Amino acid sequence: MSSRRPIVLYWDSSAVLSALVHEGHSRETLRRLRAPGHHLISSLALAETHAVLSRMCRDGLLVEEELLQVRANLAAGPWERLSATPDTEFVPALADRHRLRGADLWHLALAVSLSRDLPELRLLTWDAQLRVAATAEGL
Repeated sequence: MSSRRPIVLYWDSSAVLSALVHEGHSRETLRRLRAPGHHLISSLALAETHAVLSRMCRDGLLVEEELLQVRANLAAGPWERLSATPDTEFVPALADRHRLRGADLWHLALAVSLSRDLPELRLLTWDAQLRVAATAEGL
């Protein structure tokens, strides 16, 4: 009997999109999606994902039927939705240590906040700068 705790993955929008729309990281993303454990997605990641999907449809990269199917897949996915916000005490120090856009800083700060109660939490992202920052923060 294993004493290992189940994985806890916090997904940013780049990871969620990779699970929904085929791209270079999709194979690895889907492997991680199938792993047992807790897959967490924030309200910000949901908003970012819907914004990108709508833009893809407007730009002709998805047709309306595909958009509807992808949205259904998102709704049916294994993600546990979070209505949480980062602990603001972490934001200034993280901003000083890492060169991140605002939304990526928010994702990192939320993951750091959650990791206080969930030390096994890891952040899944395909954004290079966020990935470096998350690794540096032990996520």
